[in-house]
Amino acid sequence: MRGLLVLATVFVAVFGKETFEGHQVLRITATNEVQINLLKELSELEHLQLDFWMEPIHESLPVDVHVPFRSLQPVKSFLAYNEIHYEVMIKDLQDLLNMEQREMLKSRALQPRSTDDYDYTNYHTLDEINSFIDMLVKENPRLLRKIEIGHSYEKRSLNVLHFSTGPNRPGIWIDTGIHSREWITQASGTWFAKKIATDYGRDDALTAILDKYDIFLEIVTNPDGYDYTHKTNRMWRKTRKPDPDSDCVGVDPNRNWSTGFGGAGSSSHPCSETYRGPYVNSESEVKAIVDFVKSHGNLKAFLSIHSYSQMLLFPYGDTSIPCPDHEELNELARKAATDLKSLYGTTYTYGSTYDTIYQASGTTSDWTYDQGIKYSYTFELRDNGHYGFILPADQIVPTAEETWLALMTIMEHTKNNPY
Repeated sequence: MRGLLVLATVFVAVFGKETFEGHQVLRITATNEVQINLLKELSELEHLQLDFWMEPIHESLPVDVHVPFRSLQPVKSFLAYNEIHYEVMIKDLQDLLNMEQREMLKSRALQPRSTDDYDYTNYHTLDEINSFIDMLVKENPRLLRKIEIGHSYEKRSLNVLHFSTGPNRPGIWIDTGIHSREWITQASGTWFAKKIATDYGRDDALTAILDKYDIFLEIVTNPDGYDYTHKTNRMWRKTRKPDPDSDCVGVDPNRNWSTGFGGAGSSSHPCSETYRGPYVNSESEVKAIVDFVKSHGNLKAFLSIHSYSQMLLFPYGDTSIPCPDHEELNELARKAATDLKSLYGTTYTYGSTYDTIYQASGTTSDWTYDQGIKYSYTFELRDNGHYGFILPADQIVPTAEETWLALMTIMEHTKNNPY
């Protein structure tokens, strides 16, 4: 064991990559509001360095928290003293990350020469995804092109795949990877891109959609954060823009939008995982999408892909007041969730963000809905709390396949119900 600890220390010193030996993820089940408030108090104890994957919101929802090894004893003692039930969801976080890395190293042994050779059953680095994008564009010059809608804080290109079969079409937007540690989303995004390129002209339903609508797909919406998850800290969520008044880095890009900005469900603390940022659209990654949506002016659906918890959400998140299209959006979400379940039996909860999970202010789908994009949805992909953000690579393709059925349901409805 001592040898392993020495090796881990050398690894961090040489490669600068944070490791998580002995860290656990606990699934906590609160039974009343008193226990929820106690968990909220626990979350504010900064010296414990807790990372809440699922926040303490309501006793009907589980609370998942990543606990560093040195904080395990005080946290478990706190829970036991207050008679709050918990189970160990992940016994050693680093064990899962080591498995993930081993699978990625196997994949890198063979470099793809085309998108047919690309390994969709594994996770990939930012450079590998960018190479995939360039190959796909080169292979399908009549169907798609790469557009650059801006640059990240660290000056990386914000690339969007534009699928189009004619000029002046209304558009459908899909983004993945706005939260960098949600690797299943970027992996699913590459699969979606290949699916669109392959199925146009072969699948009648997709062909009918693309004959009337453009599709815009941003696979890596937060490239700085995603690159950081590969090189330094796998569990990084936010952007990488430093806070000028503290040692904290990054903003939650899904709390940085103008609708409900600064309200409940976001934080004013720069070190928080839900830090909203110093002002609306402070993050260039968010501002680039805002500018694109406004300049395009004719997007009809906006689908933002996250993980985890298996949910399909629609506006609003910042208020309990139903949005004007609540009934239609809810029925469409029901149908999309049903179609998704038909493939592998994966069950999704659906509804407005506020009613389904919690109050969340400054989110993407609330803003896009208020821009007049009726079909604004947020997906939370697999799983329900076994692996959390470290979903095994063998679940990438099944997750993408089932999610695609739901995306097609929403896109077909958009096509058939113009507004």
